[in-house]
Amino acid sequence: MAIWHTRSNRTNTGSRLKRFRSKKKYEMGRTPTETLMGETKRKTIDSKGKSKKSPAYRIQYVNVTDPNKKVTFRAEIQDVEMNPANMDYQRRKVITRGTIIKTTKGRAKVTSRPGQDGILNATLI
Repeated sequence: MAIWHTRSNRTNTGSRLKRFRSKKKYEMGRTPTETLMGETKRKTIDSKGKSKKSPAYRIQYVNVTDPNKKVTFRAEIQDVEMNPANMDYQRRKVITRGTIIKTTKGRAKVTSRPGQDGILNATLI
């Protein structure tokens, strides 16, 4: 079943609203991309306008920035430690923005949105 971002079918008091037009393409939505650890896998999808999105379905490496030394390097993801966005994501090891991950260089906090951008950036903590 498709996901739509249209107005509600009900008013504030709970009565039903009449349908006044058909669904429009710009009201379409899609299921969230839940990025997991593993061999890197991306897929290009069409988005509004000329732009394209390439969300990461699986990702193996992360660009880690050390704020003290001001150096960025590539590290491999070892584990997903904590996801404050959702307890279910934490159990399933889903990577979103704000997730604390364990890398070969130490613990890091994700600063990018891998489900939107397809790249994983993080800062050491």
